Formats: sequence, structure tokens, C-alpha cells
Amino acid sequence: MSLQAHLGELHAKHKALEAALADAINHPASSDAEIAELKRKKLKLKDEISRLEHQHAA
Repeated sequence: MSLQAHLGELHAKHKALEAALADAINHPASSDAEIAELKRKKLKLKDEISRLEHQHAA
């Protein structure tokens, strides 16, 4: 898999997590732990995307 394809996949996952997080925040039955887990996963993906983009630019 090329780097661009991998980055595209990571961006898609990040966007899906963003949507899931918005849904969880707007749904009263969502727990704080669930919201925190979604935020953690989203941040982890963002960090990986940034790292790969930085390596690619170097």
C-alpha cells in the first residue's frame, strides 16, 4: 500500500471517528468513558497522520 493510500485511509478513519464522537456527544445515553475513548482514538490517529506526513515531507 502506498503512503498516500495509507494516509487516505487514516483520514477516512479519523473522519468516521469525528462523526461517531459528535453522535456520542449529542446522545444522552453516551457515557463519559465512551466519549473519552473516542477522543483518545481520534487523537491517536491524528498523531499518526501528522507523523507520516512529516516523514514524507522530509
